[in-house]
Amino acid sequence: MNNKTRWGILGTARIALKSMIPALKETEMAEVAAVASRDIDNARDFADRFAIPKAYGSYAALLADPEIDAVYIPLPNHLHKPWALLAAEAGKHILCEKPLALNLEECQEMIAAARANGVQLMEAFMYRYHPRILAAHKMVLDGAIGDLKTIESAFTYRKEDTANIRFKPEMGGGALMDVGCYSVSISRMMAGREPRTVQARMYRTSTGVDDQLVGMLDFGDGLIAHFDCAMNQEDRQRCLLAGSRGYLEIPNSFKVGVEETWITEQKGEGSRQEYRFEGVNIYTLMAEDFMHSIAGRPPRFPIEDALGNMRTILALAESALKNGQPVDL
Repeated sequence: MNNKTRWGILGTARIALKSMIPALKETEMAEVAAVASRDIDNARDFADRFAIPKAYGSYAALLADPEIDAVYIPLPNHLHKPWALLAAEAGKHILCEKPLALNLEECQEMIAAARANGVQLMEAFMYRYHPRILAAHKMVLDGAIGDLKTIESAFTYRKEDTANIRFKPEMGGGALMDVGCYSVSISRMMAGREPRTVQARMYRTSTGVDDQLVGMLDFGDGLIAHFDCAMNQEDRQRCLLAGSRGYLEIPNSFKVGVEETWITEQKGEGSRQEYRFEGVNIYTLMAEDFMHSIAGRPPRFPIEDALGNMRTILALAESALKNGQPVDL
């Protein structure tokens, strides 16, 4: 008997090509059974490249396939909600790229649809599954660096093609939605609670999206997170967790490959230690947690977390539009 989860891929986005399909093929829990594209020739080429049995010329046709158990949605942000709702109605479990949707109401609709149809829904923040992120989180919880006081993070890259979907506001583009969401996520994760107040400043492109944004999250009780995100700079990823008795540095914090990684712990002068971690495929670890949730085990990160992340993102965007005025949550 085949107990593998049979996956359908909605779209032929680069992240599916480079990350998700190879990750699914690494685990014995999954079978990549179908791919869909609005262009049937594109779907067939994609299927041939990855030895995927079925290719469909529409997303609806894939959702109608009774032999598909779960779908991965790497579509542009504005298409997450409509296709997640249709997938839920078709009885498919849904792993959806981040951010989950364009706003809080859409997130709530997606969660409600998943519950109503008895399917699992997960927001694809793969970085959270890396052993070093989980180890850093445990060190913070255990008081290894004292009381957490400051969370610093950054995620930047350079994108100059203004025809790209990331430059289209109606599609949910912009640096905050694309990569700032990672900083919001890790800040909330390490803080263990929601921010009380946020502030942000941004610069916008001629198309109207933010290509550079700096944000601050005040969690109260002496804990502040600050971050920057951008689409107009060279690649940069980092996270620093500063406590009352030391700090942790996590280089290349979010989109790390399968190479060996590390955390650096600093306590006072001369007290420096590196914790090294073997390379892993974080997309595979995320997919496996999702498939375990289909089988009945609670996911490591409940879908309600997506509501907190979206609520914070929207408050940061509101503050940025108000030239940095504080926004309470």
